[in-house]
Amino acid sequence: MTFALYKYIGMAGGILLSAISGGHAGGIEETEVSFSKDIAPVMRRKCATCHMTGTEAGGMALHPRAAWKNIVGKPSGESRFFIVSPGEPEKSYLLMKLEGTHIENGGTGAQMPFAAPPLNARIIQTIRDWISAGALDN
Repeated sequence: MTFALYKYIGMAGGILLSAISGGHAGGIEETEVSFSKDIAPVMRRKCATCHMTGTEAGGMALHPRAAWKNIVGKPSGESRFFIVSPGEPEKSYLLMKLEGTHIENGGTGAQMPFAAPPLNARIIQTIRDWISAGALDN
């Protein structure tokens, strides 16, 4: 076989692998984090019990129909950060409050959820992934 034929077979195999794997190398499919399916249910269960109307501490309603518009691109009243800064999880005050790093970043108040155990690492990572992907209202 000539080099050109090996090159052709290699390219064809790569195209076939890409088609089989849905365009993801190694057959690993990345899943998009959805606000409505992944984030809003957590907010409903863990946040909206206290942040229901927007008149509570923090001044934001976090029930599913209001949460996105109240946190994405909105300045935090407790820090110099946005509550959620799309594409910038390290600059998103929501993650600082959930991880308990808000005080060391110039924030105030208690770690969230208030008077409850912290969210588990998997949930926090899902929120981080959503913010990294642009904090879409999807």
